[in-house]
Amino acid sequence: MKLANTDFIPGYQIQEVLGLVLGNTVRAKHIGRDIIAGLKSIVGGEIQEYTEMLSDARKEALNRMINEAKKLEADAVINVRFMTSQTMGGAAELLAYGTAVKLKK
Repeated sequence: MKLANTDFIPGYQIQEVLGLVLGNTVRAKHIGRDIIAGLKSIVGGEIQEYTEMLSDARKEALNRMINEAKKLEADAVINVRFMTSQTMGGAAELLAYGTAVKLKK
């Protein structure tokens, strides 16, 4: 599956637009991570626990979006974007979305 954050894939033409595809995940903070993050925020620097959590969330959302595109028999997803929003106190949604397309050389 080809992915691009542009509206084209170099070397290909869009044969057919199949539609919007989405993938999301909702993640909640872990009390142990919160304690460590709170301590790190006092001294400064990267909060590795949250970096890892967000990285995992992005991968999961992206994989879910790709699976939706595969169901449509897409060759690629263009205009791929990520969005995040707070769903409730201590939890956030990460959404990956784009346009599933069929390609031709």
